Amino acid sequence: MEASLAKSTVTEIDSEITWKNRFDHFLARWSWKRNEHLVEPGLYALGKPTKESPVFVTANYTLSFDALRSSLKGIDCYILVLNTYGINVWCAAGKGTFGTDELVNRIALTGLANVVSHKKLILPQLGAPGVNAFEVTKRSGFKVEYGPIRAADIPEYLRTGKATPEMRRVKFPVADRIVLIPVELVASLIPAILLTIAGFLTGGLVSALAAVTAVLAGVVLFPVLLPYLPTKDYSTKGLFLGLVLALPFAGYTYLSNSPATVWTVLWMLTFLLIMPPITAYLSLNFTGSTPYPSRTGVRKEIYRYIPVMAVMAGIGTLIQLTVAALNFLKVI
Repeated sequence: MEASLAKSTVTEIDSEITWKNRFDHFLARWSWKRNEHLVEPGLYALGKPTKESPVFVTANYTLSFDALRSSLKGIDCYILVLNTYGINVWCAAGKGTFGTDELVNRIALTGLANVVSHKKLILPQLGAPGVNAFEVTKRSGFKVEYGPIRAADIPEYLRTGKATPEMRRVKFPVADRIVLIPVELVASLIPAILLTIAGFLTGGLVSALAAVTAVLAGVVLFPVLLPYLPTKDYSTKGLFLGLVLALPFAGYTYLSNSPATVWTVLWMLTFLLIMPPITAYLSLNFTGSTPYPSRTGVRKEIYRYIPVMAVMAGIGTLIQLTVAALNFLKVI
């Protein structure tokens, strides 16, 4: 239902998360029709807000919008939804869609100044990288205030009028890391199938299993073990994890080909050279969905380690193809 206020249009909503909403969240997590999990940008009224009620700002990604409104149960307020093209607040801030221009434009388009009597907007803290608060005030007259990291802390934040250091601290527990796995699994499915087929054709069942292991390590094990893996860079963390998982395959090759020959050693090297870069490359996908890296740090890491991964994988593949061809020709 919509109600017109002067030149403004405000859509009324509630804080209830329905089974339809939950199913939408499930599909979004599994990357099903990823670009369709959208909320119409605009101004929304939750409860029975007045001109003095607070105004929260969020992205038009359904998970972001629903997380906010469900945390505001019993609170009369407005929610200003920016057009981030279905991207969550933190990622959209990095891309610039949750940014100064969109915020200023959305304030004007919704006629927010006609709806509320105050000039304060409460933005999620993770949206700060994309918003120039001074510029927003200069261009719109509205002052930007950053709320807590998590929407669940907003009621307490409103009650006390400030965010505690704990509310400002970015946490990334295992539960938050695990929910990232499904979308990465879907994105990696076709490459994983191709790698598995290639491994089977060139090295049999063991090589196929190695390919599956390398992919699952980068997509499943990496986010779970992220804080515990040595080194700072995601690439070297992934290389380390891939190397650890490659050792059993190399060991099996050595033990199953006794006495060992030069060809045995070369085949062992294929696991040690190919598996780590596969895992490391996939681990880089998590730089865009975790709070640890910076944009400049990720850029430097990519330029530094992608060539290393390419060389390792290239040499390993060349060795594997050579040994497989010689084996097929009965040379070894």
